[in-house]
Amino acid sequence: MARETKTITVVQCAKLGAELPALDRPPFPGPLGQRVYNEVSKYAYGLWQDQARLIINHYGLNMADPRSQEFLFEQMEAFLFEEGPEAGVAGAPIAGGKGGPARK
Repeated sequence: MARETKTITVVQCAKLGAELPALDRPPFPGPLGQRVYNEVSKYAYGLWQDQARLIINHYGLNMADPRSQEFLFEQMEAFLFEEGPEAGVAGAPIAGGKGGPARK
Protein backbone atom coordinates (compact mmCIF):
# COMPACT_ATOMS: atom_id res chain seq x y z
CA MET A 1 0.00 0.00 0.00
CA ALA A 2 1.37 3.40 -1.00
CA ARG A 3 1.86 5.97 1.70
CA GLU A 4 1.73 9.69 1.05
CA THR A 5 4.22 11.90 2.80
CA LYS A 6 4.11 15.63 3.10
CA THR A 7 7.29 17.55 2.46
CA ILE A 8 8.26 19.59 5.51
CA THR A 9 9.69 23.04 4.91
CA VAL A 10 12.50 23.91 7.29
CA VAL A 11 14.32 27.11 8.26
CA GLN A 12 17.60 27.82 9.99
CA CYS A 13 15.96 29.14 13.16
CA ALA A 14 17.42 32.44 14.35
CA LYS A 15 16.21 31.81 17.92
CA LEU A 16 17.24 28.18 18.38
CA GLY A 17 20.19 27.97 16.00
CA ALA A 18 19.07 24.76 14.32
CA GLU A 19 17.28 23.67 11.18
CA LEU A 20 13.67 23.14 12.25
CA PRO A 21 10.17 23.03 10.69
CA ALA A 22 9.06 26.41 9.35
CA LEU A 23 5.82 28.25 9.98
CA ASP A 24 3.07 27.49 7.45
CA ARG A 25 2.72 31.17 6.51
CA PRO A 26 3.83 34.59 7.76
CA PRO A 27 2.23 35.15 11.19
CA PHE A 28 1.18 38.72 10.29
CA PRO A 29 1.55 41.09 7.31
CA GLY A 30 4.51 43.37 6.70
CA PRO A 31 8.29 43.10 6.64
CA LEU A 32 8.61 41.83 10.23
CA GLY A 33 6.02 39.11 9.60
CA GLN A 34 7.96 38.04 6.52
CA ARG A 35 11.25 38.03 8.45
CA VAL A 36 9.70 35.86 11.18
CA TYR A 37 8.38 33.49 8.50
CA ASN A 38 11.80 33.27 6.80
CA GLU A 39 13.99 32.99 9.91
CA VAL A 40 11.98 31.52 12.81
CA SER A 41 10.80 27.95 13.35
CA LYS A 42 7.31 26.91 14.32
CA TYR A 43 8.62 25.82 17.72
CA ALA A 44 10.41 29.11 18.43
CA TYR A 45 7.33 31.10 17.41
CA GLY A 46 5.31 29.01 19.85
CA LEU A 47 7.80 29.96 22.57
CA TRP A 48 7.28 33.61 21.59
CA GLN A 49 3.49 33.27 21.85
CA ASP A 50 3.86 32.00 25.42
CA GLN A 51 6.25 34.88 26.20
CA ALA A 52 3.90 37.40 24.59
CA ARG A 53 1.04 36.28 26.84
CA LEU A 54 3.27 36.79 29.88
CA ILE A 55 4.30 40.27 28.71
CA ILE A 56 0.71 41.32 27.90
CA ASN A 57 -0.52 40.17 31.30
CA HIS A 58 2.46 41.47 33.27
CA TYR A 59 2.26 44.96 31.80
CA GLY A 60 -1.51 44.99 31.37
CA LEU A 61 -1.12 45.86 27.69
CA ASN A 62 -4.15 47.00 25.75
CA MET A 63 -3.55 45.54 22.30
CA ALA A 64 -5.93 48.09 20.75
CA ASP A 65 -3.40 50.78 21.75
CA PRO A 66 -0.76 51.35 19.03
CA ARG A 67 1.88 52.04 21.73
CA SER A 68 1.23 48.63 23.27
CA GLN A 69 1.44 46.97 19.86
CA GLU A 70 4.74 48.72 19.14
CA PHE A 71 6.10 47.68 22.55
CA LEU A 72 5.11 44.04 21.96
CA PHE A 73 6.70 44.01 18.48
CA GLU A 74 9.93 45.38 19.97
CA GLN A 75 9.86 42.62 22.58
CA MET A 76 9.21 40.02 19.86
CA GLU A 77 12.20 41.17 17.82
CA ALA A 78 14.43 41.03 20.89
CA PHE A 79 13.12 37.59 21.89
CA LEU A 80 13.43 36.00 18.45
CA PHE A 81 16.48 37.67 16.94
CA GLU A 82 18.82 39.00 19.64
CA GLU A 83 21.38 36.82 21.34
CA GLY A 84 22.61 36.80 24.89
CA PRO A 85 21.19 36.24 28.36
CA GLU A 86 18.95 39.31 28.28
CA ALA A 87 17.48 38.71 24.82
CA GLY A 88 13.74 39.13 24.90
CA VAL A 89 13.56 40.57 28.40
CA ALA A 90 11.05 43.42 28.62
CA GLY A 91 12.63 46.81 29.15
CA ALA A 92 11.35 49.76 31.13
CA PRO A 93 8.26 49.34 33.28
CA ILE A 94 4.99 50.84 32.19
CA ALA A 95 4.29 54.31 33.56
CA GLY A 96 1.19 54.23 35.69
CA GLY A 97 0.76 50.46 35.45
CA LYS A 98 -1.84 49.25 32.99
CA GLY A 99 -2.45 50.44 29.46
CA GLY A 100 0.84 50.48 27.61
CA PRO A 101 4.51 51.22 27.68
CA ALA A 102 5.92 54.38 29.20
CA ARG A 103 5.87 57.36 26.89
CA LYS A 104 9.19 58.44 25.52
